[in-house]
Amino acid sequence: MTLLPIETPLYNHPLPEIERWLISMGCEQDDSELHCWHINRPDWRAELSLDVEELTVRYHSTMAATSSSDAQSIYRTFKYSLSRQDIENAVFAGP
Repeated sequence: MTLLPIETPLYNHPLPEIERWLISMGCEQDDSELHCWHINRPDWRAELSLDVEELTVRYHSTMAATSSSDAQSIYRTFKYSLSRQDIENAVFAGP
């Protein structure tokens, strides 16, 4: 199965396609919370959550102290009505 065109809103993609897309972008699914995904980049890491109406992203800088304080996190939400391209550009560009 191939992904729908990149201009297609994310809400038109079946869940297995979204999961394959996240894997192709370097994300790993959480073993205990299947709607959560993790990604690690050299300068940042993030948790993605496939919520009911939007994709929620919580970024953490890998350059910051190792404290898990929310003050060092950046939260962003992206409606599923955005195209996969728009979400990909925004989420994977980092915080």
